[in-house]
Amino acid sequence: MTPDPRILVVDDEPPIRRLLKTALTAQSWRVEETADGPEALEFLRHNKVDLVVLDLGLPGLDGLDVIRRLRETGNVTPIIVLSSRGDEKGKVAALDLGADDYVTKPFGVEELAARIRAALRHRLQQEGEKPVFQSGPLTMDLVRRTVSVSGEPVKLTPREYDLLRLLVAHAGKVLTHTFILREIWGGESDVQYLRIYIRTLRQKLEADPQRPALILTEQGVGYRLVEL
Repeated sequence: MTPDPRILVVDDEPPIRRLLKTALTAQSWRVEETADGPEALEFLRHNKVDLVVLDLGLPGLDGLDVIRRLRETGNVTPIIVLSSRGDEKGKVAALDLGADDYVTKPFGVEELAARIRAALRHRLQQEGEKPVFQSGPLTMDLVRRTVSVSGEPVKLTPREYDLLRLLVAHAGKVLTHTFILREIWGGESDVQYLRIYIRTLRQKLEADPQRPALILTEQGVGYRLVEL
């Protein structure tokens, strides 16, 4: 029997830690707590967890440094950042350093729980990626390199396919503009060019491209493919 996922909450505010412990335990997740960056790194050095919920504004060692040190040591544990509202630069920096997602403060517990579930699913997919990806009406066959919406085939250009493939590989995770441009264009392009390709993908895949349900914009940060 697979044990319930173990989650480490790193936040220097005791009321936030209490709220998260209560809410996440109610989801049948096992919750551990640390109050600062050095304590979190020491805990993770000796303990395995399935996911980290990490505040950026930590005493001793801030959240960005925690992410950097974890990733530099090869630790690939999913990280969801808790970020102050409007701290756009911090969000982008955290994601570029290797965080998997972010939730802004003040946050909704249900949204955070949904982001945690998506990050845990993504980790499982990485460990044993399936040849066929499905999200709502979208189906992508990674072996046959075919895409369909509600059973109808969709023709994509090679660049559109590569972009969708990247989003699918990281489904549920926020991908920054910088990361996408580097992976698809080698970094030799600008954000406006990316926006054009996202727009054409939405026109081909979304029921209502003006109100996308599959490819969501994370304002000022990047894009996320939703797992429906």
